Amino acid sequence: MNAGRAGDSRQRVAAVGFWRRLRALTVKEVRQLLRDRGNLALGIFLPILLIFIFGYGMSLDVEHAPVAVVLDDGSPTAIEAVSGLQLSPTIAPQRVRSMREAQALMRERRVDAIVRVPSDFSAQRAAGQGSIQLIVHGAETARATLIQSYVTSALLQPLAREADRLGGNVPGAGQVVVEQRLWFNEANTSTWYLVPGLIVLIMTLVGAFLTALVMAREWERGTLEALFVTPVRPQEILLAKVIPYFCVGLLGLMLCLVAARFLFGVPIRGSLWLVLLGSVLYLLVAVGLGLLISAATKNQFLASQLALLSTFLPSLLLSGFLFDLRNVPVVIRVIGNILPATHFISLTRTLFLAGDVWSIVLRDCAILAGYAVVLLGAARAVTRKRLPQ
Repeated sequence: MNAGRAGDSRQRVAAVGFWRRLRALTVKEVRQLLRDRGNLALGIFLPILLIFIFGYGMSLDVEHAPVAVVLDDGSPTAIEAVSGLQLSPTIAPQRVRSMREAQALMRERRVDAIVRVPSDFSAQRAAGQGSIQLIVHGAETARATLIQSYVTSALLQPLAREADRLGGNVPGAGQVVVEQRLWFNEANTSTWYLVPGLIVLIMTLVGAFLTALVMAREWERGTLEALFVTPVRPQEILLAKVIPYFCVGLLGLMLCLVAARFLFGVPIRGSLWLVLLGSVLYLLVAVGLGLLISAATKNQFLASQLALLSTFLPSLLLSGFLFDLRNVPVVIRVIGNILPATHFISLTRTLFLAGDVWSIVLRDCAILAGYAVVLLGAARAVTRKRLPQ
């Protein structure tokens, strides 16, 4: 019994020592963070800058898209059919004389689409039918899809006006009217698409980039060696390094959520707690990557370059933040699906725009949790090899 009490007493002493050492190290790291104004500014003000750049300064919407209009039928009926193109703020129609001329403009990339009204259009409309040919330059699939949607909508406007004028009884209108519905982004603005994905950039910046720099600086300056002769344990050092920057990452998340809701009007249709959970999981993944990079390089310059190339740029370009991965080659798609950022972006956009789609939420959260466990475990193992016990 005495041996059992002695064991319990030693465990309590060890636990108290653990929390005391962790508190002292965390206070030390917070003070160092507050003294290093460069990293503090990078962690707080750069997220704010990114919010405004991607929210206000970057857009994937199409404006004034040049469209060649070929009227093989010069009748008033044909002219009225394409009159909606003139009223659209997203289309800049150009009247050309022949299909050959329009094709030449298309080859030179001077127009993005061709609208052709056939020579028998008036006769078709008199018979209760009607067809207009639309050819879209498909080099950029996202832009082509938007142009196709805008042009189709503009072409249907005269029919809608005619139907309203005649009380909805327009011969042939039923054969040409196209019903379109936009899900998850009824505002039809790319801001709703970009702002949720912006969270991944801030989490990567703070979690991986800053953490890699801080730990590499400690190795480079030799300040970690001063901890070698103390009873501080590897996990205590890692936790003390992680906690301040983890909090800075959460602050960046809060800034994104506030900006999304009140500056850009982006809805958050899913659970806010699930958004926070997914962000915490990805932040742990990013921190694990940063710790691993710093332990492997032990040099600030190399750590910054490696963090930029292996975390930030892939998160920007290969995660689906800017481009739909379904439109890229298979190899790039596979690489993109390996990235944790891809699953985090999928999770945030689903929660923001679609709601709590549990099949996606559970899948992405499980993947992020797996990445977090593996990367933090690897960082712990690497640090243990380099620190005396």
